[in-house]
Amino acid sequence: MNKIAAVLASATLLSLAACGEKPKDETNNAAAVENIVENAANAVENASNAVENASNAVENTANASNAK
Repeated sequence: MNKIAAVLASATLLSLAACGEKPKDETNNAAAVENIVENAANAVENASNAVENASNAVENTANASNAK
């Protein structure tokens, strides 16, 4: 369970870090802002996938324990 908690925590931190990015000198550059938003969305999706993978790992472990 500790590994799963670590995966969830790191996925959450990565998504928060990506969402916290701010454009530097390109504040008025719509393409740069769009790219940052898209990267943040991808980070959130990656975090969601990490949570789903962790959930599947827990389910697989439970199934393996029940099979014994």
